[in-house]
Amino acid sequence: MGISARNQLKGTVKQITLGNVMGEVVMDVAGGELVAAITRRSVETLGLKEGDQVTAVIKATEVMVMK
Repeated sequence: MGISARNQLKGTVKQITLGNVMGEVVMDVAGGELVAAITRRSVETLGLKEGDQVTAVIKATEVMVMK
């Protein structure tokens, strides 16, 4: 499957916290940590679990750079 989003970070699932509707997925990526809020159903459909190798795909209309 192809995808147009160019911002893709490979990482490892560090922690998953599930609520009734949403899930919080913490990933180790590029020497840092990235947190994604996705639906619980998506977590379950993807079969995500701690230690999984994943790719975070970021599609945004705005990116801030700070130094």
